[in-house]
Order: sequence, then C-alpha cells, then structure tokens
Amino acid sequence: MAATLCIKLLPKQGWLPLTQTVRHGSKAVTRHKKPMHILKQKLMAVTKYIPPPRGAPADAYPPQSKRVQEGNPLILVMRRDLKKVFQDYKMIAVVQNSASNAEDMMVLKHRLHKHGITVKFFPNQVMLSFLMDSVYRNMAPLFIGPTVLFVSKEPKAKEMLTTLRASPQMTLLGACIDNTLLSAEGVASYSKLPSVTVVQGEVVSGLTMLTSRTAALLQRHPAHLSALLQQYVKQQSSGDRADEAT
Repeated sequence: MAATLCIKLLPKQGWLPLTQTVRHGSKAVTRHKKPMHILKQKLMAVTKYIPPPRGAPADAYPPQSKRVQEGNPLILVMRRDLKKVFQDYKMIAVVQNSASNAEDMMVLKHRLHKHGITVKFFPNQVMLSFLMDSVYRNMAPLFIGPTVLFVSKEPKAKEMLTTLRASPQMTLLGACIDNTLLSAEGVASYSKLPSVTVVQGEVVSGLTMLTSRTAALLQRHPAHLSALLQQYVKQQSSGDRADEAT
C-alpha cells in the first residue's frame, strides 16, 4: 500500500514541474537625482532651518526669587538689623542648614554661645535685597536654600569649625572675616593662623632681641679698643722700666 502511494506521488518521467523559476534580468535605473543649480544650492543653504539650542531643564536652576517689597515695614526692619550686624560683627559666616531639627539647633546654639558666637536667621530674599545695594554683594551666591548666619564680634573661626564638626547637618559655605570674603577652605586656613596676642608677643620679643644685639655690638668695639690701649700702655711701661734697669 505504501509503495503504491509513493509511485502515485512521484512525477512521471518527461513531465514538467508545475512551477518554474524564471530569472529576470536587472532593470535599468532611470530615476537619477537631477543635479541642482549652484544658485539654488546657495539659496537652500542660506534658508536652511537651524533649530534653536536646547535649553536646560526647568528644575536645573533655582527659581528666580521675586524682588521683595521695599515699602514693607517688616522688610525695612530686617534690612536695618542686617546693616547693624555687618557693622558690629567682625565675623559673619554663612552656613547651610540641611534639615536639622529644633533640638539639634538648640544644642548648637548653646555650644556656640560658649565661644561668643550668635546664630541669626534672615530670609534669603531680604539678604539678597540688602547685599545687592551694599559692598558685600559678592556674598549673594552663598544664599541658596535654607541658610543661617553665625556672627561674632571677634574672629573665632577655630572655635566655630570645632563646633560644626559635631553637627554634620550644618555645612559651612563661606564667611566674611574682617571685611574679607573667604570660602570654606579659606576659613579653615584662617583658623590655623596664630592669634593676634601671640603674634604681638613674637614681634615684641624679636624687636627686643635685635635691640639687645645692637647694643652689645655697639659696646663691644669700644670695650675691645680700651682693652687694647690698656695692654699697650702696660707694655710700654714695662719696657721703660727694663731700659732704666739696664
């Protein structure tokens, strides 16, 4: 039975297959790009659309704060207080507050108060409006986000940095010490300098040593000269006595 089916399915000799593969020749390409005139090329190049550069995302930069109302009595009082702060205090440090709670802030105030350093809070809008009209306008870039001020009547950078080491949520951004704007690295370098009292003592000791050396040098030559003269007189007197004895 299987052999009969195979014989029926196989094509007989001399028969052509039902489908034949016909190979067609390659067709000639007749749609060539027409060359463009040189004037049209120049015109197309000049009038080509150039998209504008893609700007930064909206949340890449902090939003521009609106200028505070100058006629607001509260703003005027804060500006007056700020002016007094910059006049009375020699050290004004800007510190960023990274979500510290009330308890941590109270402990930090207590530690700073031991060294005579006070913590003051002012809104950034008030700070920027005050700084733009003063000689401290270069401090304006420091006031971004929640910030506080550490102020003291005497420069106490070393004590401030020592206290900030125990508060990791507080980051020093910069400071104005003796009317000089310093970065965080500059404040660290300033804290390593000796105090004014130590420098004054070193200067006084150096001047005293120089004065004593100068006096010793001035007294040495006359004393040496007088000793030589005395020795010469003794030698002359002894020679005269020897001549008389002979």
